[in-house]
Amino acid sequence: MKPNLKEIKIIILDVDGTMTDGKITYDNNGTETKSFNVKDGMAIAQAIKYGIKVAIITGRTSKVVEHRATELGISDIYQGVGNKIATLDELLEKYDYNYKNVAYMGDDINDIPAMMRADYVGITADAVSDIEEFAHFKSRYDGGYGAVREFIETILKANGIWSKIIEEYKSKK
Repeated sequence: MKPNLKEIKIIILDVDGTMTDGKITYDNNGTETKSFNVKDGMAIAQAIKYGIKVAIITGRTSKVVEHRATELGISDIYQGVGNKIATLDELLEKYDYNYKNVAYMGDDINDIPAMMRADYVGITADAVSDIEEFAHFKSRYDGGYGAVREFIETILKANGIWSKIIEEYKSKK
């Protein structure tokens, strides 16, 4: 069944390999660094501004992720999650949503349970092939290189929001 993008109220994102290129770098002091795509961030911030919630559910824990999420206005940040479904169910209960309201983007096999339930599923261009069968949308871009932007733009365009965002920026002087 084809997803109804007008029903999407929340976008759930994995982090490593989706919002980032999947590389985890440590300096000599053991400090972790990650790189995030600024264009992904713009789309996330615009979705939030126009009333679509964005949440992060990731298996790893990182202060860098918390910092970036806070910077973008993401208030639902779940890190160190082993069971993404339990967390997703908790999130849906919190907002009184159901799986028809969920768009989910990931890149690896640990995302399969959430992908099997979400109404609209996106994957990165470099996602593992084992998850392709669950995707409604495959980005042209790798994780950390604009995949999230393209996924969110698709949702915003389907809801008539992207054109409003463009008009808003055109009218700024």
